[in-house]
Amino acid sequence: MQVVEEQVTAPEREHRVYWWKEALIVAVFYAVYSWTRNLFGSNKIAGDGIPDQAFTNAVRVIRAETVLNLFHEETIQAWFLPYKWFIQFWNTWYGTMHFIVTLGVFVLLFVKRRDVFPQWRNTLAAMTALAIIGFAFFPLMPPRLLDEPCPANDPTSYGGACIYTSERPEGGWDFVDTLADYGGPWSFDSDTVASISNQYAAMPSMHIGWSTWCAVAVWPLLKRRWMKALVVLYPLATLFCIIVTANHFWLDGVGGLLAFGVGAVIGWGLHRWNQDRLDRRHSAMALTGGATAVS
Repeated sequence: MQVVEEQVTAPEREHRVYWWKEALIVAVFYAVYSWTRNLFGSNKIAGDGIPDQAFTNAVRVIRAETVLNLFHEETIQAWFLPYKWFIQFWNTWYGTMHFIVTLGVFVLLFVKRRDVFPQWRNTLAAMTALAIIGFAFFPLMPPRLLDEPCPANDPTSYGGACIYTSERPEGGWDFVDTLADYGGPWSFDSDTVASISNQYAAMPSMHIGWSTWCAVAVWPLLKRRWMKALVVLYPLATLFCIIVTANHFWLDGVGGLLAFGVGAVIGWGLHRWNQDRLDRRHSAMALTGGATAVS
């Protein structure tokens, strides 16, 4: 009697995602961001009263944009400053849409696109991790603070007016801190916001990185042209927002796109590696003892 080994094919592994796991990931990343903010943030950098590093990096960006003929943020802002309601709208957009839309897309992907949700979650995580590194090693003073008082002269301010540079025009750059001057749903001047924010976290711009992530991730779900048009307009509107409110330079937006691109490569690669690892383990467990003797 001959014994024949019958090859048993392992059943396909079912990939599952759990809401509590995703919530835990978000919590961990917020904790890491908080730690980074406290260690490298504006309160730490401006601790001696003169934020030289953040201001110097801003001057470097201005020099680069001048060479590239991109340094026109002040002119663009000046076009719209006469319209208070318009500026207040973008102040509100800057402080709310960044979180609301990103969280909404995150939940939408979890519900509607579970097959690719891990890739996009990994991309968001990797992109944010890259941004945290950027904030730590390249603190950047936003345009709105360049002519504001230094902390040494005004403890409630995070500006660089007391720092000399030959690039500063006579009378200053004339950027307007629209949130302080026009108002909005929140204020950097409040002690609470100042304590939980990093005012020198401008490079890369996560407003651009996250809005691009939202647009690309949700695109396959959209069937109507007007919806697709709105999705394309979202990161463009966000780019206009960060410029007209003087919270970022153009190159900060480029940095956000770069962070998104590299984050996507890392996120999708990490997911593929993890899936291959789980597939191998699943196959090994399913086939253990799978050979049967037949006559």
